[in-house]
Amino acid sequence: MTDMPPAPEQETPAFHRTIRSYVIRGGRLTPSQQHALETLWPVYGLEPDKPLNPAQVFGRQAPLVMEIGFGMGDSLLAMAKAHPETDFIGVEVHRPGVGRLLHEIEANQLRNLRLYCHDAKEVLRDCIADGTLSGIQIFFPDPWHKKKHHKRRLVQGGFVEEMRPKLAIGGRLHMATDWVPYAEHMMEVMNAATHYRNAAGPGQYSLDTGRPLTKFEKRGHRLGHAVHDLVFIRES
Repeated sequence: MTDMPPAPEQETPAFHRTIRSYVIRGGRLTPSQQHALETLWPVYGLEPDKPLNPAQVFGRQAPLVMEIGFGMGDSLLAMAKAHPETDFIGVEVHRPGVGRLLHEIEANQLRNLRLYCHDAKEVLRDCIADGTLSGIQIFFPDPWHKKKHHKRRLVQGGFVEEMRPKLAIGGRLHMATDWVPYAEHMMEVMNAATHYRNAAGPGQYSLDTGRPLTKFEKRGHRLGHAVHDLVFIRES
């Protein structure tokens, strides 16, 4: 039986680790989240120490989409419910969000959604074979507002190039942010990336992507925050 995911280690000084795009927050698990981690992780959890075999995990051949940093899982849950013909993998390091989504997977009897509780870069490197994914989603990653922290942003040229071979030809990289400077940064990174095509046209943000709105995003709309989506297609 697969054990529940271990609690992430606290951050060590920068010279002992690579630069990460996240900080482990010490959010307290609710009893429901804790119970889900203890009882449902063996059913819906994926371990980062071996390559993923999608046909074995899901029991079928189907398009496979990975969401990096799903937070509390609202949009990923909605997508999995709305698209039973597609299989989804969520990657998140924060255990409260993982526990909550595990609970929702079971409550909705979803068979097309599985989770990693691990660093997404390592999951892509160690678990995902080239050409496996029909889509990668990165919705509202931490913008790291301060200039001195910009190096910690997830969307960087190197990571974009690392994601590309994991996508099938024609696969989509879909990103969204409500922080305009980060949207501009994403566009600059993608414009410089090789073998990607902007689905909306050169330099354009995408509209009507079909992405479900989260509570976080709805609150942002009420506060007047502009949300920008970027969709890029792997061409080769």
